[in-house]
Amino acid sequence: MPVTPLFKKRFALLLLMSLTALSLLLSACGGDTTTTNTPGSTPAKASVPAPKNLMTAGTFTVGTDPTYFPMEYIDQKTNSYSGFDIDLSTELANHMGLKLSIQKTGFDTIFNDLDNKRFDMVNASVYISEERKAKYDFVPYMQAGSALLVAKGNPKGIKGVDGLCGLTVGVQTGTSQIKDLSKRNDACKAAGKPEVKQIPLKSATDVIQLLTNNRADVIYLGSLSAGYYNKLSNGQFEQAGPTIDAGPSGLVFRKGDSEMLNAVKKALQAMKDDGSYNKLFEKYGFPDDEKI
Repeated sequence: MPVTPLFKKRFALLLLMSLTALSLLLSACGGDTTTTNTPGSTPAKASVPAPKNLMTAGTFTVGTDPTYFPMEYIDQKTNSYSGFDIDLSTELANHMGLKLSIQKTGFDTIFNDLDNKRFDMVNASVYISEERKAKYDFVPYMQAGSALLVAKGNPKGIKGVDGLCGLTVGVQTGTSQIKDLSKRNDACKAAGKPEVKQIPLKSATDVIQLLTNNRADVIYLGSLSAGYYNKLSNGQFEQAGPTIDAGPSGLVFRKGDSEMLNAVKKALQAMKDDGSYNKLFEKYGFPDDEKI
């Protein structure tokens, strides 16, 4: 399907609104710590038993750093926490029959705050590394990596990052994707194939505009950003190939806190069983291969 001029105008406006909202939320979310209850209802009957060692009886207290759009951020219209991870925490609390309290902190202090029992759990798109597993316990809930976005119908027939030789590729500066693209370009040259024509830009929204304006054959972004903007495109884009170099993200618990970990693990399984887990991925446009 071709990208129409009307869609370009509408999508450009959406991108501008998203970028403006993102800059506002980043400026609003400093290192200071605040406590806010997120809106949501407590179900009449929990689907799984709540843990008995909650910091506050009847309340599930979750720590996050709300500066990672679209996973966790502050909605400037409602002045409330929003994003995939916030929705996930809300659903987990609901399935345990608990109210939810979100505590804001910086990512540089979030693990110390967990150690000091400011939260029952951390949910902040935390990558599960071997180093972190030695200090904390995790419940994996999704995978994230990099992704290629193309125009609907994939006119160049791109199947993955190994097929980018000779193509024009939009990429964001300072990212792991631009580093990987340089390696792919070296491989193209070593194989005697045409070079990758890279267009590096500072923001993800600028990179998206390359595809909107037909100035790039494909764009290379973090998979979470790619999924979100693919959702915004209303069917004008699609992901080419599977998520690249996906790694697990997990909910974080104090080492040995099996009471809390097992309760949340059961609540996550209940979400998978009743379809609410799948609905979150649909809401944010994340592909199925990022599910765990």
